[in-house]
Amino acid sequence: MDLLLHLAWSGLTTFNLDDEQLLLGLYRIVLTNGLREDITAYLNADLLVHHWPRLRVALGKPVRSCWEQRFPRLVATAAA
Repeated sequence: MDLLLHLAWSGLTTFNLDDEQLLLGLYRIVLTNGLREDITAYLNADLLVHHWPRLRVALGKPVRSCWEQRFPRLVATAAA
């Protein structure tokens, strides 16, 4: 999957989503810098929930808190 320039302005622009590290990297970029349209275009809710326990560690506290406040299912997944 290729990220648009406003997201991938520095570094890697193409992500193989079969590679968990690359998938987590793409999700971190989109969660941190993405616009609403990017979130709906690039993220899959089931994958986000599944990978949240590892992904949340890579996010800054403000981003992590924002997502967990908006989606309590992420908090439950992280606690499991």
